[in-house]
Amino acid sequence: MRKTVGVLVMEHIAVGLVEAHKVVGALNVYPEKPQSVDPLQSMPAEGIVDCIRQQIEKVTDGARIEAIGIGFPGIVRNGVVEDSPNLHQAKGFALQAALSSALTGKLAGTQVRVFNDADVMAAGIAATRGKLNKLFRVWTIGNGIGFGRYPSREGIWEGGHSVVTLDPKETFCGCGGKGHLEGILGRRSMRLRFLDLEPDEVFENARAGDARCKEFVTLCHRALAAATATSIHMEGPGTFFVSGPEVRFIDVGLLDRLLLEMVKMSPLQGSRFEVVPTSDEMGIIGAAVNADHAIQS
Repeated sequence: MRKTVGVLVMEHIAVGLVEAHKVVGALNVYPEKPQSVDPLQSMPAEGIVDCIRQQIEKVTDGARIEAIGIGFPGIVRNGVVEDSPNLHQAKGFALQAALSSALTGKLAGTQVRVFNDADVMAAGIAATRGKLNKLFRVWTIGNGIGFGRYPSREGIWEGGHSVVTLDPKETFCGCGGKGHLEGILGRRSMRLRFLDLEPDEVFENARAGDARCKEFVTLCHRALAAATATSIHMEGPGTFFVSGPEVRFIDVGLLDRLLLEMVKMSPLQGSRFEVVPTSDEMGIIGAAVNADHAIQS
């Protein structure tokens, strides 16, 4: 069996050994315990590479590896992180080349491929469901908002930066743009909007009947439905998966109802949302699958 390594970099680094679309053995995670502040945001890009290398060495333990796949937040093309609004220090960083150069011993020369983190989540869902011949689209809800697609295709695919409002006051997106989905639903943007409340408190207050918070929760769901409607109008209907650290904020029933208001042409109807439990394993499997496919194509 071909053995590959999957790496998922989101709000932490998770690494696992993958065989036959399954994780073999335990995952290695940095930091080992959750922290209130994302430790990667203050870590230099070179430090992130060194941390990834260390975790890879631990999970492989001398085994022969065919490929290493990395899921990383931002615009990733040809192994370079062209921009990453949530990890600014990685902008322009040649991550693929840096990790390839850092590998030593039996890992030296192993093929490395880098993908957008949401894309590997889409690949992981497809692989674990045994449907690698189907189109999968996924929203990842966390510090920012990712949009993943499997099979991967040339393009930017930064769906989290879809413009969902023309209100010039909507300036909370980490990239600096106005009216973006991530500027509404991302955890970072919620903290900027509600300086007196944490995101969990916003949704708790909405359930308790607070008018300001209820209005915002509706705005969040309407924004995600609008970005999804844009994808449907570009690529057609289907199931849209929702995952990520903050997926607990999402009301699928409300999303489905809002989407029905936005997509009216009969050939484009029939889409639905499905929540997928957040799992490092899913992204790790997807990163490994994408890397394996890339080196064999």
